[in-house]
Amino acid sequence: MSRIGKLPVEIPAGVTVQFGDGNQVTVKGPKGTLTRTFAPEITIKEDAGHIVVSRPNDNKKEKSLHGLTRALIHNMVEGVTKGFEKKLEINGVGYRAAKQGKTLTLTLGYSHPVPMEDPEGVETAVEGTNVVFVRGIDKEKVGQYAAEIRKKRPPEPYKGKGIKYSTETIRRKVGKTGKK
Repeated sequence: MSRIGKLPVEIPAGVTVQFGDGNQVTVKGPKGTLTRTFAPEITIKEDAGHIVVSRPNDNKKEKSLHGLTRALIHNMVEGVTKGFEKKLEINGVGYRAAKQGKTLTLTLGYSHPVPMEDPEGVETAVEGTNVVFVRGIDKEKVGQYAAEIRKKRPPEPYKGKGIKYSTETIRRKVGKTGKK
């Protein structure tokens, strides 16, 4: 049995869960609404204030979908109650971020500024000039947009310049040594 898949997902107060045809699950909460369609092999039902995910047999495909489905539903419930946030730090001389409307403008040492438009359901906030917060209710969209921002100038190992996650540690390398 899947260790993650067998755990029930608790439905907190203020959250409603609706089950549609074709294994569609809609979760409504104080921060918004998320809808997702899951694989038809997996059974999803509500039982005494909890969402229970089960699988019909122990085939490899159903076993892998079991834990995934439960984790996705848990992230939907957590997203509509608390939301998700990624914190990015910009390191480097002259590297900075600015926010105007829905556009995040990054100055990253290129000959031009890099504008990025916030996608639907995700918002960015700039603290100071070198910290960017990516917030939203969909964990997948928040993580994807944070990765796209980081990709504009990944951190380099010699001076540590670039955009990194706040939890990330950069393995530093020693530079060249002069000839003797």
